[in-house]
Formats: sequence, structure tokens, C-alpha cells
Amino acid sequence: MTEACNPPNRKFVELESFVHENQDLDLGESTLIKDCKVQLYTGIAIHKKSGKKYFNEQLTNNHFRLVVIQSKIEDKQYYFLTNDFQRSAKEIAQAYRRRWDIEVFFRFLKQELNLSHLISLNKNGIQIILYMTLIVAMMVLMYKKANDLSYKTAKRRLAMEVRDLAMALIVVQCGGDPGLFFKT
Repeated sequence: MTEACNPPNRKFVELESFVHENQDLDLGESTLIKDCKVQLYTGIAIHKKSGKKYFNEQLTNNHFRLVVIQSKIEDKQYYFLTNDFQRSAKEIAQAYRRRWDIEVFFRFLKQELNLSHLISLNKNGIQIILYMTLIVAMMVLMYKKANDLSYKTAKRRLAMEVRDLAMALIVVQCGGDPGLFFKT
């Protein structure tokens, strides 16, 4: 192993390499440096009779996949450790690179659209909740643009208008006069 691919502060044993001779190492914005199955070291705390504690390095029983890429834009190497042995190295690198976008998206859902928890835990239920939330986000953005408002003001006003419209429809369905309920 070269020093660049195994710095002293990253301790592992390479068990098997997934890089083949004729494999294309170009991943778009980066270059594949290493793709292998590894076993990691862990520190086991050992207490001496004198009261001092030190750590004995031992190999873990689990096997992981280590993907190392070199960025073409920045002169940096990135180490990705996963237990996914099915996907290609390019897919793993892209997933980690998109990780931040996904976190920003869920932060937006939680903070701006008040999606505090998922009602359903199955795939179909989660998809429906996300689609509904994204439809509401698009409606708020269209309302914001049409009325030249800030996002938070648009969100509040749209919520009030939708609530009032729903109440007016309920009043009409019950045979009432919405003009008595709402001041116009």
C-alpha cells in the first residue's frame, strides 16, 4: 500500500481489491484511487495496575468497503467507508457527494414546511407524504412570486387563504351564506 492511500492515522487491512486492470478510473469530477474490501482496527481499552489506560489495537470482525477518490477540482483525496458491496465505486462516490444536498432538502422540509415526522413508515406512504409536501412548497413559491412577498409571509398568507376557502366551501355545502361568515 502506498502512503497516500493508507496514511498512518487511518488503520485498516486491505483484504481484496475491486479495481481491475482495464477498469475506467475516471468518475467525472474525480478519479478512483482505491476500491477494496477492508477490515478496520479498533482500540480496546486496557487498564494497567498503575491506573493508566492504554488502547490495544485489534481487528474488527466486520468487513467494509473503502472507496478512495481524488478530486479533479480540488487537490484532495476523499475516503468513503460503506458496507455496500453491490453498487459501483462511482455510485458510492456520487451518493456521498450528494449527501449534503439531501440533508439540506430534509432541513427545508422540516423547518420551512413543518414536516416534523413521517406519518407512514412504508415506502409508498413516505413517497405520498413527500409528494404532497413538495406540491405545497411549489404552491407557496408560486404564491410568493405572484404576490411579490417573502417566503415566510407567503406561507402564512397562503395558509390563511386556503383555510378561509375551505371554511367557505363547508358553509356553502351546509346551505349557509359565506358572506355572513366572511367580511368582504
